[in-house]
Amino acid sequence: MKTEAVVVKIGGAAGLQLRAICEDIADLVHSGMQIILVHGGSAQATELGEQLDYPPRFVTSVSGHSSRFTDARTLEIFLMATGLLNRRIVAQLQQLGVNAAGLSGMDGKLLLADRKDTLRIVDNGKRKILRGDNSGSIRVVDVTPIRAWLDAGLLPVVAPVAISKAGEPLNVDGDRAAACIAAALGVDRFVILTNVPGLLRDIADESSRVPQLSANELDVALEKLARGRMKRKLIGVREALDGGVEKVTLADGRVERPVTRAMAGEGTVIQ
Repeated sequence: MKTEAVVVKIGGAAGLQLRAICEDIADLVHSGMQIILVHGGSAQATELGEQLDYPPRFVTSVSGHSSRFTDARTLEIFLMATGLLNRRIVAQLQQLGVNAAGLSGMDGKLLLADRKDTLRIVDNGKRKILRGDNSGSIRVVDVTPIRAWLDAGLLPVVAPVAISKAGEPLNVDGDRAAACIAAALGVDRFVILTNVPGLLRDIADESSRVPQLSANELDVALEKLARGRMKRKLIGVREALDGGVEKVTLADGRVERPVTRAMAGEGTVIQ
């Protein structure tokens, strides 16, 4: 069933203008648009971990993706950081007259995931196995809680924490969580706000933004252009498009009115 709404993902990286994002979302909501907001938390978790003298450990998988190794203590820190960010976003939207409500993917089993537990990584050129990871791969999305809140006139603010079949909290990738939610809701538009103007041909040159991609060009861009976190974002874009979302925009979250500008075509538009 399609939902006449827009899913907006706020990146977890440093540099995003949270107040400007919330002000723009508030204006759009007051004009009649329904929005589901999904946020990350990587920068906040890293900062909190360093404050608690437990800095994060990032590892590289055999497929070349970098991720946070989520042992038991890191999971606690991640839960604290994303929970705090969720409350801050809800508070800012409430101050702007938007009746926002926060939840995580655990609530109502919104995001049901399989625990990875074992990671196969490359460390100094050697393949190793890490055990005790508390991250997950999303398997089932039940958007019943989101639809209920939208019907009640609330704006859902979702933290990227899933639940396992055993009832365990799991760290999941925020971009892919947002993509899964967008596909499950059947929305036409999905906006990802990050700390760059979009997909760049040269990561050192922000003027090298790719303005538009077709779905057929996405795999080539994923292989040849995407670096670091952008790889996961494009994987999320692919999952959203495969799930029926018509248009995804990667856009700059450091500017004024970022969602409005993304909806108008600024950034990298993939459809």
